[in-house]
Amino acid sequence: MLPAQALGRTIYKHTEKEGLPVLAGATFALLGVYESRNAFIKKTSRLELEEIRMQFYRLMEGNWNGTIIDLGDIDEGETVKDTYFVVREIIAELLEEKIIPIVIGATQDITYPAYRAFDKIIDMVNLVAVDSRFDFGAEEELISSNSYMSKIITDKPNNLFNFSNIGYQSYFNAQEEIDLMERLFFDAYRLGEITSDVGLAEPVLRNAHLVSIDARAIRASEMGLPDTFSPNGFTGREICAIARYAGMGDKISAFGIFEMENNVQSFQLVAQIIWYFMEGHNFRVDEQPDSGSKDFNKFIVPCQSEQLHFYNSTLTGRWWVEVPNLLGAHTKPDSPALLPCTEQDYLDACDQNIPDRWFKAYKKGFN
Repeated sequence: MLPAQALGRTIYKHTEKEGLPVLAGATFALLGVYESRNAFIKKTSRLELEEIRMQFYRLMEGNWNGTIIDLGDIDEGETVKDTYFVVREIIAELLEEKIIPIVIGATQDITYPAYRAFDKIIDMVNLVAVDSRFDFGAEEELISSNSYMSKIITDKPNNLFNFSNIGYQSYFNAQEEIDLMERLFFDAYRLGEITSDVGLAEPVLRNAHLVSIDARAIRASEMGLPDTFSPNGFTGREICAIARYAGMGDKISAFGIFEMENNVQSFQLVAQIIWYFMEGHNFRVDEQPDSGSKDFNKFIVPCQSEQLHFYNSTLTGRWWVEVPNLLGAHTKPDSPALLPCTEQDYLDACDQNIPDRWFKAYKKGFN
């Protein structure tokens, strides 16, 4: 029996008797995906999505305004491609309705159909993965939970504008993968960088359209799975902070968490990650830097080769920097794009050190 204030009392659920809940006006849609046939290491048991759902239902509702619907679960199709098709179509419809799908999946290759769901929604997608691995895999390898990113960056139409990894661990990634991240001007942040200051994840997530979390980026002790997870990784507090930053993102449109195993402690943590994502979204501030606005301070920093223009919000304390060559569908013609950054990036620029993310974004503008 759930308390009156529990989330399970307020969520509109897909039931056999009532059918699908009404999409109109919903903020979030929970969607489970059983598909696991492309797991890099084959799953020995079916993910208990109902148990994850019950842990989430037991949590208390925050001071939120959003409406949550639960669409239920997608079972394995006749082929994996069939499952991908269903996932893509459902997420695409939710995106059309301006509803944020929250996907709970057995394996992270489900990120691929989630990415493809954006094909008719926006021209270019910013993808952020919270993962100990880059998941490029080998060229000859079929798509799997450890190689789905190779499919994303090579598949047509190529709508990936930027890919960022948060929390990679060097010993899990071949040097060729690290080199590829550099060549493509993608962003990557080592586990130690983020754990020393979890706030570094916020600017990375601010422009993300799709965020994909691999539960194996979380340390084994936090997940209650000492035999199958790594001893190094994010703590429960850190991963919940990252999820909250993801929810606060200006462009966030879809969120997924994958690769968990059947364990009550891991189910509880997954439920709390989703809760923090929703809280972050509820408290996000929609603001666009403008030098003419009293809500922003503009700082011009002359560097040896460039003159950098930084903006600082007096409302939220967030920072942006102009990138002249970074032009996309979301920018006005011939106007510079604004790249989220940190105050430290501004201070580094004052010391004549151009931020690495700015340099990568600038170089990408030529391609």
